[in-house]
Amino acid sequence: MDGVRSSRFLRMKLHRHAATLVAALLLATIAPKLYAQATRIAVVDLQRALNETEDGRRAKNRLKALFNRRQQALDKRQNELKALKTEIEAQQKVLSREALQKRVEEYQKAFIELQSTYVEYQRELAQKEAQLTREIIARMERILRRIGQSEGYTLIVERNEGGVVWVPSNLDVTDLVIQRYNAGEGRESGGAASGGSGGSSGSGSRGGGSSSGSSRRSTKRR
Repeated sequence: MDGVRSSRFLRMKLHRHAATLVAALLLATIAPKLYAQATRIAVVDLQRALNETEDGRRAKNRLKALFNRRQQALDKRQNELKALKTEIEAQQKVLSREALQKRVEEYQKAFIELQSTYVEYQRELAQKEAQLTREIIARMERILRRIGQSEGYTLIVERNEGGVVWVPSNLDVTDLVIQRYNAGEGRESGGAASGGSGGSSGSGSRGGGSSSGSSRRSTKRR
C-alpha cells in the first residue's frame, strides 16, 4: 500500500521538464524496495505447529482420551434417558395422573442433569486443553521471538486469526518453528531470547484458542 501511495504521489509531482521526470522514475523504481526493506512480515500456523510437534501430539492424545471417556459417559446417560422416555410413553395410558406426573418430573430432572453434565464436561475439556498447551505455546512464542529478531521481521502474524488468505511459502515460518521446537529450543531453562531489539514477541495471537478438535454432541430433548 505504501508503494501505491508513493507512486500516486510521484505522479502528482511529475513536471514537464525531463530532469524532473527522470528523477521521479528513479524514485518510483527504488521506493518499493525501500519499503520492502523497512517492513518484513511473516506468518505462522500455531494450530499446525501444535499438531505436528511431539509435545503437541502427546497433548492431543491425552485430550482425545479424556474426551472419549466423557463422551461415553454422556452416551450412556443419554441412552438411559431415551429408555425412560420410551417407558413413560408406554405407561401413560395405564398410570394415574399423579403417577404419570411423577414420572414426567423424573424425566425432566434427568434431562436437566444431563445438560448440566454436558456443559461441565465441555468446560473441563477447555480447561484441560489450556493446561496441556500453555507451556507449548509459551515455548513457541520464545522461538518466534528469536526468529523475528534474527531474521529481521517487523511482525509475525498468526495465520488462522490474522485474516491471512495467501502468503508466499518463504514467509511462512511454521515449519521452522516445528523443527526448532522438536530440537529442544525455547525451554525456559535455556534462557529467554535476547531482547536486543526490545520488540514484542511478534507471534500475533496465542494458539491456545485453537480448538481441541473434538466433536461436540449436544443432547436434545425428544
